[in-house]
Amino acid sequence: MSISEPVGVTDEQQSIITAVRRFTVLTVNTHKGFTALNRRFILPELREAVRSVSADVVFLQEVHGTHEQHPQRYSNWPTMPQYEFLADTLWPQFAYGRNAVYPAGDHGNALLSKFQIIRHDNLDVSISGHENRGLLHCVLRLPGDGQEVHAICVHLGLYEVHRTEQLKLLARRLDDLPSDAPVIVAGDFNDWRQRADALLNPCGLREVFAEHHGKPARSFPARWPVLRLDRIYVRNLQASRAQVLAARPWSHLSDHAPLSVEIEL
Repeated sequence: MSISEPVGVTDEQQSIITAVRRFTVLTVNTHKGFTALNRRFILPELREAVRSVSADVVFLQEVHGTHEQHPQRYSNWPTMPQYEFLADTLWPQFAYGRNAVYPAGDHGNALLSKFQIIRHDNLDVSISGHENRGLLHCVLRLPGDGQEVHAICVHLGLYEVHRTEQLKLLARRLDDLPSDAPVIVAGDFNDWRQRADALLNPCGLREVFAEHHGKPARSFPARWPVLRLDRIYVRNLQASRAQVLAARPWSHLSDHAPLSVEIEL
């Protein structure tokens, strides 16, 4: 799916803006705005939590674009798509990749950015007859010198054989990019057996938490994180301050604990 490309600043305006060399990334599976087991709709609370991090780029998985029935059930259901509601006034740029479509609505991945999104596309990596999955690939232009950064938001399947095929498709997309291009790949990999690195390391990707702490972060379930499902990978970038946001309020806002890192060019 593609939406209209956002309007950016002019070249003259860009040239006088201080270059950004360091920024913060957050990835979170929003669970469609519900708590674990769908007991309560908490998207407004989740928005406040996301805002409190003040991340420059936010990778979102499982966000609703539309849903016809939920507004009738929940009085605080937003009148706009969930990703736009979460973007609010902090993230003027956003992109959405619609993965799953059903009679009542749709959901997918989204990316919120304080930087210009100059183009984006959604790569369908669904395995025929199974879960609908996609890779939302955005190209960001940083202020100042106009450095471009590729940001790929990922939500892979529940079955290992499907994830393997989806990781191969991701690897092909990475091989098509310039070898020196800065890249961030983040999201819900569902890779509880920790097999992704074997396919992604040859592409030059380094998992931030594994690099700094020896293993990917424990992120699921949010209240008592045990499984290492969520990841942040980088290429041609440095990363620091890798954190798992597992304390309140995060532990009660989704079934996944968000991950946050600081990125430096």
